[in-house]
Amino acid sequence: MTIFNKKVWSALKLIPCGRVTTYQEIANYLGKSKAARAVGNACGHNPDAPKVPCHRAVKSDGGLGGYSGGATRKIELLREEGVEVRKGKVAEFSNKKFAFDKV
Repeated sequence: MTIFNKKVWSALKLIPCGRVTTYQEIANYLGKSKAARAVGNACGHNPDAPKVPCHRAVKSDGGLGGYSGGATRKIELLREEGVEVRKGKVAEFSNKKFAFDKV
């Protein structure tokens, strides 16, 4: 566990149920604008998923991105929270996207 990973996991806890944010948005929030890929890696090493909701982190275009439990499980978790996924992307992405500047 790195300090960066712990910061990512803390940021994930701020994303409300029923909302998603992007790996890039998390990187920006942490002041590491070039670290979107590292955010994705930290999500992949999350030891407390889904309690720490890395399933709420997606690609900048609304695509699902990865999930250690697999894409089907990520879709299930999102749908349980009211986030629809169609053709591998978050439906109504702009309406579901959480921005940290609103925290």
